[in-house]
Amino acid sequence: MREDYRHEIKHEITYADLLTIRQRMRIIAEPDAHAKDGTYFIRSLYFDTPQDTALREKIAGTAVRQKFRIRSYNQDPGFIRLEKKSKWNGLGTKDMAKLTEEETRSIIAGDTAWMAEDERELVRELYTQMKTTLLEPRTIVDYTRQPFTYRPGNVRVTLDYNIRTGLRSTDFFDYERPTIPVKDSPIILEVKWDGFLPEVIRDAVQIEKRAGAYSKYMACRMYD
Repeated sequence: MREDYRHEIKHEITYADLLTIRQRMRIIAEPDAHAKDGTYFIRSLYFDTPQDTALREKIAGTAVRQKFRIRSYNQDPGFIRLEKKSKWNGLGTKDMAKLTEEETRSIIAGDTAWMAEDERELVRELYTQMKTTLLEPRTIVDYTRQPFTYRPGNVRVTLDYNIRTGLRSTDFFDYERPTIPVKDSPIILEVKWDGFLPEVIRDAVQIEKRAGAYSKYMACRMYD
């Protein structure tokens, strides 16, 4: 197992929980330096195979799995990342590579020959997966995130809401295209940490009461 795997939980919370946890985080933690007025807008384009391998593995709770996505922040075409999230028995890690707008459009359009010899390992890996497993863009997921960091334990606490699905749309740069809220308009608490979770954070989010997992991708694919 790689050394950079981190502990993480994702759990659906109520609006009252959000207000309480947000207030506590403002006191004990630091806001993310990249957030504007405390939040930012995230758009992700998830990939999957024609057999819905990533979706099926998530539903089944497969212990070892991975998924690819392209992500942007605040509709900024100058800040786009290719990401691969890997899970191993409840631990998680993420590999990332920056993409240009032109490269992103090329990948979505299926113009991938250039990826085979790209200097970025993750780009070459996505290319291999697209050729061998027919991995392809499947759906857009939008949401608003309010992030906090706590240095001891390298803790990151995020509150995600306004989660919306693009259904089968893969037009990553069309921000005028309508998206629809996922069922029940959930609010998601996410906590990530390295070797230990400080007691002050554990108490603030009441982590013992929130063991569980939530997948935005799975929630958005339920509309297919």
